[in-house]
Amino acid sequence: MNNIRIGMGYDVHQLKEGHPFWLGGIQLAHEKGAVGHSDADVLIHVICDALLGAANLRDIGYHFSDKDAKYKGIDSKILLREVMALLRKEGYELGNLDSTICLQIPKLNPHIPEMKACLAKVMEVPENNISIKATTTEKLGFVGREEGVSAYCVALIYQKS
Repeated sequence: MNNIRIGMGYDVHQLKEGHPFWLGGIQLAHEKGAVGHSDADVLIHVICDALLGAANLRDIGYHFSDKDAKYKGIDSKILLREVMALLRKEGYELGNLDSTICLQIPKLNPHIPEMKACLAKVMEVPENNISIKATTTEKLGFVGREEGVSAYCVALIYQKS
């Protein structure tokens, strides 16, 4: 039997006017963008955390500290590529991941196919292994007030024999 493991990720980023909005490896046209030490791609960050957690390799902050200047403004796709390399070094491969982005506006449904294609290319996995869903919070909380974006991800990995 293969060694099957699951991991979970959660992240939040504040939204501010005048910042670029990176989500799922693509830039969205929107008057607000996520704020963070890197490019603040909340979806990629939760994917990284879910994968690292599944492999018991700690979390994204452990590997890519926001105190380290070399990660200032970094493209999160680079971080995801490195996480996949860490997993594969440990003998793991992605089974699948399921993610949910919580955002009031803009509507994400039209962008999901492009996000999936981008992430699949970076991770070197089939698009079918990546699920991305989007929801609002019905105008409740910081997401509903358009102050921030949050995301969740669960990932299943397996040890290659």
